[in-house]
Amino acid sequence: MSMTKNNREVWITGIGLVSCFGEGAAHHWQVLGGDSTPIPIQEKELYAPYTVHPLPEMDWSKQIPRRGDQRQMENWQRLGTYTAGLALDDAGVKENDEMVSAMDLVVAAGGGERDIDSDRQILGEAINHKDRDKLLIERLPNDLRPTLFLAQLSNLLAGNISIVHKVTGSSRTYMGEENAGVTAIENAVARISAGQSTQALVGGAYNAERPDLLLIQELGHYLSQNSGEAIIKRLKQTQGGIVPGTASAFLVIEDADFARKRGAEPYAKISGVASDLGKRDPQKTIPRVASILEKTGADKKTIDGIISCASGVKDISELEMVFLAEKFGPQIPIRFLTSMFGNSIEGNFPSSIALAAMALKNNKFYPQFEQAEQPASGEPSSILVTSFGHRFGEGMALVEKT
Repeated sequence: MSMTKNNREVWITGIGLVSCFGEGAAHHWQVLGGDSTPIPIQEKELYAPYTVHPLPEMDWSKQIPRRGDQRQMENWQRLGTYTAGLALDDAGVKENDEMVSAMDLVVAAGGGERDIDSDRQILGEAINHKDRDKLLIERLPNDLRPTLFLAQLSNLLAGNISIVHKVTGSSRTYMGEENAGVTAIENAVARISAGQSTQALVGGAYNAERPDLLLIQELGHYLSQNSGEAIIKRLKQTQGGIVPGTASAFLVIEDADFARKRGAEPYAKISGVASDLGKRDPQKTIPRVASILEKTGADKKTIDGIISCASGVKDISELEMVFLAEKFGPQIPIRFLTSMFGNSIEGNFPSSIALAAMALKNNKFYPQFEQAEQPASGEPSSILVTSFGHRFGEGMALVEKT
């Protein structure tokens, strides 16, 4: 699937961003866009042997003023709703009821939070139980409250953003790990590019500090153990793996003509987005990602830098590095977002788009996130964003100066 092509430019006019470093586009540029490599914030003890990039200290009331709204959300919903408010503020439309009420909403979200105590008890009993299917049938109807399940549906993040920020245009929610974040951006951009929409709020949020999600990823042998190293060093020194991170990014994107009429100043434009998924072996994956690159239009442009969402899972992350080096040369500066933020799954791609837009607006690519990355020079005009999901799905976006 690729975005519809026509003459409508799609501008990024607002960025909301939260990571282990704190909140806000300006703050993240100050931390990440300087002359030295920032040190990411990590929690190594609480979830040992796994390292997590934690949520920073938050005053939820700054973007979610009603205590009742805060109480009925879990952290993944609070985080997304908060970050969506930051994006609306940054675009200068937070108080523009007419514009916000007509804005489309596209969200990437995973599953809701679980009753950890109930899970722990059931897993404890299952170790020595002869008939585990029977155990589940007996326990689940009594242990899980319907209200808990209903309150944690993935589209409740979009619902809470609509309630708190009055974003009441069309609403879509995508699930499917990293590719959900790609698809959300792809859908929003395609609608504006095709003239079906003039403005959208799009993004994703992920709470990595959940034992149930750590368990799910470890059952698939995806997590990195006893290593919070940056991506390249992690792949060289260990078997690789994911270092999760709590993060969220939302973008306000607009039809360029619409944005001009209201006097908006863009960060950058999204010139192309494409994604696909299929079997993960080099003979099938490389032709697939080459086709994705072609659909974005980036194969015909001079790319000044790449922001990668590489998960750290060894085979696919190494395949991505080889592919990018072959296409753009070994000296192309690549910055691995997850070295700084951790892997925020649905939040990865929106966060990387945000970082690309910030670099273009500030006329400077990022310093090395680790020593093994290639240094950058000059003012960037085109940045490629890549996402090779830890389990499936690939996507790319071309972000350019306006």
